[in-house]
Amino acid sequence: MDEIKKTGDRIAKVLARAGIASRRAAEKMILDGRVTINGKVISSPALNVISSDKIVVDEIPLPSAETTRLWKYNKPIGLVTTEKDEKGRKTVFDNLPNNLPRVMSIGRLDLNSEGLLLLTNDGELKRTLELPSTGWTRKYRVRVNGVPTPERLNKLKNGITVDGEKFRPMAISIDRQQGANAWLTISIKEGKNREIRRAMSELGFKVNRLIRISYGPFRLEELKSSEVEEIKSSILKSQLGSLLNLQTYEKETPSQIKKIVRRKKKFLPNARNPSQRMSKI
Repeated sequence: MDEIKKTGDRIAKVLARAGIASRRAAEKMILDGRVTINGKVISSPALNVISSDKIVVDEIPLPSAETTRLWKYNKPIGLVTTEKDEKGRKTVFDNLPNNLPRVMSIGRLDLNSEGLLLLTNDGELKRTLELPSTGWTRKYRVRVNGVPTPERLNKLKNGITVDGEKFRPMAISIDRQQGANAWLTISIKEGKNREIRRAMSELGFKVNRLIRISYGPFRLEELKSSEVEEIKSSILKSQLGSLLNLQTYEKETPSQIKKIVRRKKKFLPNARNPSQRMSKI
C-alpha cells in the first residue's frame, strides 16, 4: 500500500462520500491508524483507491455511499455549531430530531447568530460548499445600533482589513431605521470568523441581531426557528450538479456507519442529527 495508485479517488474523499466523516476528519482517522485497505493499515491520506479495494474503518467494512442529501435548518440563538463544546454549552447537534441520519454542518453560525444553516450527510459536499472558490453568496439581515449612512458603509463595499485580516467586499443595503437601530441586508462571499460583527464594529456599529437568510440558492424562507426541512433531490441535483459530481446510490440502512459512530464517536466531529420558523422581523 506504499505505492499511490494513479486511478480512483483519494481515500479521505471516499470515506467522506460514504458519510463516515468530513474529509478533514477522515484524514485524521487515517493518521490515527484506524483505516485499513486490503488488510493493511494505512498511515497517509495521499492514497487513491478503486472500487475493488476492501476498505475497513475501526474493524468495520466501509458501507456503500449513501445518497447525497441536504437539509435547511433554522438555527436559534444560543447554540454552538460544533459536535461537542469544551465549555459544555448546548450545540446545534443536541437540538436536532432523532430521525435524521448522521449530518455535518456546512460552515458555521456563531453562538449569538441565527438563521439558515445547511446540513448534509456527505462530507465531500460539505467541503465543496465551504470553499471560497465555490463563490456562493451568504446573505444576512443585520440589525445594528446607530445610524449608518451610505458614506460610512462604502468602506465595507470596497473591502476592509480588521486586526490584520482582510475581508472581501460586502454588498450592503440600508433597509430601514427604527429608532436607535437600523436594519441592513449584507451579502458576503466567504464566512470568516464573526466577519460581519467585526467589520461593523470597525465602523463603530454594534450588531445586536444577525440572521442568515440565504446560502447560495438556498433560502430560509418561512422555516421556523429550530425547524428542519430536507431539500428535494431534484433541486439538489439541479443546483449542485455542476459543482460536484453527485452520484445516486441505492439507499440502504446505514447500520455499519452507526456502529462506527457508536464505537468511535469521540473522534467524529460534527456528527449528529436537526427542528422552528423564523418570526417576522
